Amino acid sequence: MRVPLSWLREYVDLPATETGRDVQAKLISAGLEVETVERLGADLKGPLVVGQVLTIEELEGFKKPIRFCTVDVGRANGTGEPQEIVCGARNFSVGDKVVVVLPGATLPGGFQIAARKTYGKVSHGMICSTDELGMGDDGSHGIIVLPPEHEVGTDAVELLELVDEVLDIAVTPDRGYCLSMRGVARETATAYGLPLRDPALLDVPAPNAFGYPVQITDPRGCDRFTARTVTGIAPGTRSPIWLQRRLQKAGMRPISLPVDITNYVMLELGQPLHAYDRTRVQGAIGVRRAEQGEKLTTLDGVTRTLDAEDLVIADDRGAIGLAGVMGGANTEIGDGLESHTTEVVIEAAHFDPIAIARTARRHKLSSEASRRFERGVDPLAAAAAAQRTVDLLVLLAGGTADAGVTEVVAPTAPATISLPADHPDKVAGMAYGRETVVRRLQEIGCDVYGQDELVVTVPSWRPDLTDPNDLAEEVIRLEGYENLPSTLPRPPAGRGLTTRQRLHRRIGRALAAAGYVEAPNYPFIGTQVLDQLNVPADDPRRTLVTLVNPLSDEEPALRTTLLPGLLGALRRNDGRGSHDLALFETGLVFHPKAERSVAGILPVDRRPADEDLAGLQAALPDQPKHAAVVLAGAREQAGWWGKGRPADWADAVEAARILAREAGTELIVRKGQYEPWHPGRCAELVVVLDGEERVVGHAGELHPGVLKTLGLPARTCAMEIDLDALERASAGPVTSPRISAMPVATQDVALVVDQAVPAAEVEAALREGAGELLEAIRLFDVYRNEEQLGDGRKSLAYALRFRAADRTLTADEASAARDAAVATAAERFGAVLRGA
Repeated sequence: MRVPLSWLREYVDLPATETGRDVQAKLISAGLEVETVERLGADLKGPLVVGQVLTIEELEGFKKPIRFCTVDVGRANGTGEPQEIVCGARNFSVGDKVVVVLPGATLPGGFQIAARKTYGKVSHGMICSTDELGMGDDGSHGIIVLPPEHEVGTDAVELLELVDEVLDIAVTPDRGYCLSMRGVARETATAYGLPLRDPALLDVPAPNAFGYPVQITDPRGCDRFTARTVTGIAPGTRSPIWLQRRLQKAGMRPISLPVDITNYVMLELGQPLHAYDRTRVQGAIGVRRAEQGEKLTTLDGVTRTLDAEDLVIADDRGAIGLAGVMGGANTEIGDGLESHTTEVVIEAAHFDPIAIARTARRHKLSSEASRRFERGVDPLAAAAAAQRTVDLLVLLAGGTADAGVTEVVAPTAPATISLPADHPDKVAGMAYGRETVVRRLQEIGCDVYGQDELVVTVPSWRPDLTDPNDLAEEVIRLEGYENLPSTLPRPPAGRGLTTRQRLHRRIGRALAAAGYVEAPNYPFIGTQVLDQLNVPADDPRRTLVTLVNPLSDEEPALRTTLLPGLLGALRRNDGRGSHDLALFETGLVFHPKAERSVAGILPVDRRPADEDLAGLQAALPDQPKHAAVVLAGAREQAGWWGKGRPADWADAVEAARILAREAGTELIVRKGQYEPWHPGRCAELVVVLDGEERVVGHAGELHPGVLKTLGLPARTCAMEIDLDALERASAGPVTSPRISAMPVATQDVALVVDQAVPAAEVEAALREGAGELLEAIRLFDVYRNEEQLGDGRKSLAYALRFRAADRTLTADEASAARDAAVATAAERFGAVLRGA
């Protein structure tokens, strides 16, 4: 909302010394977001005067039309002689009154004016357009042509109100009343402690049976409709300069006098209005829901197919306007001097905010009217706004107000709120007292009764005030947020991070130490990305928690896997030239429960009861915490130390092992198959939980088809694991290893097994067979050769480390432990020692 300071002063007697910056500071303190203060005409310097064109000579021989004019500027040039000016504009004629800037003046932007020779003539100044004066768009796209009544030589700076300050306010959804001069003036008057001249306090005639006929078939969508008629309007009457300038400063373009007046009243009172050409309306005006598929051409020239939920204004022919959003072209008032409208029907109505908001979004048609209606318009201002429009049409357009007044109203009671007098004190943490609370509520327009328990009647222009906390916020806001005491929280001593929090921090540090970069993502996905990941239709990841108000229609649900966000981050970075990537994320995923329930609204003035919290928790979806990594490009860079190597599936598996070590969990890795991983390069991550094996994640190389669909680098690898399951499978806090002083005995074995036998299962058999003396085991070589090993066979070479805590092992003891390990592998998998 753009608020000219000169216009604001009409409603509040601000001190003459107050600048726009001063008002900005006051309004910000009162809770309004005043983004900027624009100083119009700050660098403008005269002489800038009204002139009259005496002669026009067309200059020939140039690429574009050029005119040499003489202009009467009175005594403004010091001589009284006509001013000679070269001009290229074509929208003025001899005898027209124009705005002339004389040599020695400075226009906005620091453009200095001097006499100069151009097109073979000396031009002593300029004939100005709105753009050159920084006035905004007036629709003419040319020279300013003034009404003939203005005297030659008059100071145009004052006439055109070129020097002013404009406050640009970002109006939040709960401050819809500030989308009007009336609302901003009320806040300004309160901030300065000054009286307000309310422009809505007008004498309005009572409704009668002679008004224009109106039929409301949907009182929930439209609970108030006022119609007034003005006849005898002089066709083509121009809006006065003061009206045009106020509209321009507020960011609107002058169109025609009837339309300009409705826009002016909307800016003044906050009530959107619409004026219909009475000769183009057939029968009674009605408000109804649209018929499915009904067509309407709006004022922007677009033919729209209406939805059955759209609220429309209609006559006997059909829809003539999209209620609260935009009028129809079939009852449009003509533009500017070409307007032939002599009779208008003025509509001032109050529509359901939700219906208007949905209609505007459904048709992607945001307008000045819809912005106000969806934030809440004062329903009691409709009659005053219609009266104000009638008065201005009579005053400025020479019209005659019809005696008929139509007002259709659905009865509603004013909203009342019960408020303990000390409630704002409890919310703010400081004592205001009853008198302050009552005074502040009365300042915003409330009627307040009662002593300890206040009964507050909310003003009609504040639909955002619905409960005691809203009223408490108003008191705190007006008393000044800056006056609230600062109180540091005092946590009880001896409480640190929980075990779960410490684990999550260790995991983040461990992955960062391993070369991964954390890449948090939004927790929203759509079904499209699950299709791209080839997630089967019956997979639990397809069961989504859908949001009622998603940020994006393409991602309306909460994620069930971390991979979409991470893979998107990897794709963006790869597309911007970073090809060697290792990213990780830890975060919640969401799975809806089989039995769904709705949580109650918890109190905010006290701790909720345990059963209330349990009910809330029961209504929430399951939210396990996962960790995931994605890798692409080089895992080890090439350099003088070697060739480097690319990231592969083993790195993804190792990331899972890192997390398991931090959690103190034994991780079982075996072959698996799970989308979106490559079926032959996917590892299943298993832990033992409550005596049973449970799959907690997968790691490996992603399927080539998925990589192609998502536009990812070839051989991209990924891992995702359930951190909560890892924590539950933990044996407890990780203890430091006991360092033995005894020497280690190392034995290597190379076992030949079938190709299909997983190396992890052979390792598990060796570990079990070796017994307590085995300290560590490591796979250091995998060898395949059909000639030496046979068809479908492979050799797995392991290094076994044996150590006793109390003695030095003999060669026989180490060999016996090795032989026992080999025997167990041979029994389970038919393994034989290579070369035996």
